[in-house]
Amino acid sequence: MNSKAQAAAPWLLLAFMLIFWQAVCSLFQVSDFIFPSPWRIAQALLEFHSEILRHAWRTFWVTMLGFGLAIIVGLLLGFLMGSSRLAYKAMYPLMTGFNALPKAAFVPILVVWFGIGAGPAVLTAFLISFFPIMVNIATGLATMEPELEDVLRVLGARRWDILMKVGLPRSMPYFFAALKVSITLAFVGTTVSEMTAANEGIGYLLMSAGASMQMGLAFAGLVVVGAMAMLMYEVFAVMEQRLTGWAHRNDMH
Repeated sequence: MNSKAQAAAPWLLLAFMLIFWQAVCSLFQVSDFIFPSPWRIAQALLEFHSEILRHAWRTFWVTMLGFGLAIIVGLLLGFLMGSSRLAYKAMYPLMTGFNALPKAAFVPILVVWFGIGAGPAVLTAFLISFFPIMVNIATGLATMEPELEDVLRVLGARRWDILMKVGLPRSMPYFFAALKVSITLAFVGTTVSEMTAANEGIGYLLMSAGASMQMGLAFAGLVVVGAMAMLMYEVFAVMEQRLTGWAHRNDMH
């Protein structure tokens, strides 16, 4: 399959899904209050575009702030776990248990600590997105071939040199894979927090639209969140291809 067909495939699938969705809503005369059609959602996007953009911008920068914090903490903890077998054995079970906790349960606690506003949303985005980054960096470092380490040590390389010049570059494919997963989780965390602990943002818009039975507007908000997540996913995918192309087969692009 050539590159043009691969690039067009997601758009063709999306077009088919929208046409099918619209046909079902029209054929069965589904009420907009129950399940709005793509046409009704598009109308809501146009009608409330200024309000949606205002809330979307707030969700975007809050998400990116929390995601940036997740990258920093994930890299530091992942490097610590991956460079030390003791740290890996001690920290990994605890971090796995923490990751299993529902992050929505932290929102009321964060509201008590930081009040209504951007603080809980930033921290929720951070809490839900740092774990994949940490685990992938740790895995990339911890799974370096022992034979390779032995050869480098024979050649006079120190442990720090091995980690920085071999381990980290080897971990970059893992890192970018984690970024693509984590950015979508970060948007989920921000939206969930905004639904209960904010007076603006897409999450707040969803709650307001649902309370006033404006299902078209609510679905329009969901579309915008999905579009922002897809955009950032593609940004990291392009960065991955440019910076770690050596780690992928040519026929995978």
